[in-house]
Amino acid sequence: MNYIENLSEEKEKAIGHQLAHLMDTHLTFTESKIWHAHPVWFINGNPIVGFSKQKSGIRFMFWSGADFDEPALNVRGEKFKDASIFFNSVSEIHPEEVKRWLKKAETIQWDYKNIVKRKGVLERLKIV
Repeated sequence: MNYIENLSEEKEKAIGHQLAHLMDTHLTFTESKIWHAHPVWFINGNPIVGFSKQKSGIRFMFWSGADFDEPALNVRGEKFKDASIFFNSVSEIHPEEVKRWLKKAETIQWDYKNIVKRKGVLERLKIV
């Protein structure tokens, strides 16, 4: 993934590769693409998870993560339902924890795909 290769530090690249691997392994049915300049994984056009480089480290963000009831996802968005965690080394990434979060990302989703059409109002998607 070009985004990862363009990160400046080797530790950032390692984190990016690890996160991408975990998402590609556990979200095989999703579409991944660069969206708003960083990698994002989608289910039926709805963004569910992505990561980006920020001053505090690599931000691993779940669009609907505020409803996951996961204390480690402690960086909460103020306006929407997102939650994230920052990683500064691969050793901070716990694959079983990430796998659990990814499973929740499949089943707990707010409809970001249609947020513009709904004038900024989020609706919970019913996942069958």
